[in-house]
Amino acid sequence: MFKDKKILLGITGSIAAYKAILLTRLLIKEGAEVKVIITKAASDFVSPLTLSTLSKNPVLQDLSSNSEWVNHVQLGRWADVFIIAPLSCNTLAKMAYGLCDNLLMATYLSATCPIVVAPAMDEDMWKHPSTQKNIETIESYQNKILSVNNGELASGLFGEGRMAEPEQIVDYLYHYFQDTTELVGKKVLITAGPTYEAIDPVRFIGNHSSGKMGFALAEEMAMKGATVTLVTGPTKEKISIDTIKRIDVVSASDMYNTCLEFASDSDILIMSAAVADYTPITVATNKIKKKEGSWEVALTKTKDILYSIGQQKKNNQFLVGFALETNNEIEHAKQKLINKNADCIVLNSLNDANAGFGHQTNKITLLDKSGNITAFDLKSKKEVAKDIVSFIISKLNG
Repeated sequence: MFKDKKILLGITGSIAAYKAILLTRLLIKEGAEVKVIITKAASDFVSPLTLSTLSKNPVLQDLSSNSEWVNHVQLGRWADVFIIAPLSCNTLAKMAYGLCDNLLMATYLSATCPIVVAPAMDEDMWKHPSTQKNIETIESYQNKILSVNNGELASGLFGEGRMAEPEQIVDYLYHYFQDTTELVGKKVLITAGPTYEAIDPVRFIGNHSSGKMGFALAEEMAMKGATVTLVTGPTKEKISIDTIKRIDVVSASDMYNTCLEFASDSDILIMSAAVADYTPITVATNKIKKKEGSWEVALTKTKDILYSIGQQKKNNQFLVGFALETNNEIEHAKQKLINKNADCIVLNSLNDANAGFGHQTNKITLLDKSGNITAFDLKSKKEVAKDIVSFIISKLNG
């Protein structure tokens, strides 16, 4: 994936420095050439020997070594990208004000390659006004800031400030190195995840959709140059491309209203969300208490997003629907293609092992209006997203 790519990895003094070990390993595994610079504080958290062994290059720390000057200027010109992960609060401040007291900062200030940083610090440090001002400052210098995660911190508290995971950084770099403009100028609307239909303030009707497929499609579309709006139900999934406009909704009604707001202005519409077909007629104001005997919840149909968009679809729009079936899969998908006025249906079968809800992999069959049926092997959802997007592009160009 990163064959012939040169990546300079800077590691600063944060407990999250241990993640740089896995990041280095992943980058090497994907074919990149990696050189590592660490600060003195970083060496207290992670061993230079470990990093040099994994990167297959000496780890650089000082401006001079064995009476030889380390050419920081050449390092910043050698790299295709300079990624600083983790970026500590201290180094962030130095970057904002141009302080130069170590090899990493000298390299940063003289680098001609793009700079990507992954901040890591405790929540209160992250949210401090001075930190946020420094983030804004270095962002104004055209540095790319990877979002921090929310979770358990070194202090034992839970909150924002966790460094982006190595896998997320690799995903970002994957998209960064993809230089394609096939969908530049196209506006894409994608739905993802489940919807939650409230019964009372604590209970809801939902499903097992993780949103992984929709998120993978959104990132693949953005990678091709499209302007993407992602409307997602409740999910733990995160996006690694910040040009994607993410809109979080909860219920089928929320998703319906949001989609119709953007549908008419979209060139490509991909309805991959697992939207509830039914919703409770009434929602209790207070939590319903357990009682003896049975309990019935009266349901009513939700508005059909795919059908509604299909009825309003313009000739220059391309509409993709998803069908998750358990029997007579092809016939049901064909019927859906016609009834919803879609241009393509992506068929999933729950009869296929390791496909569908909750899995990292998926197995799909594509059906289009011309009567073509194309089956694909089981693949990762990222690879499936590539297949779907490539299919859409071929139809737009055909």
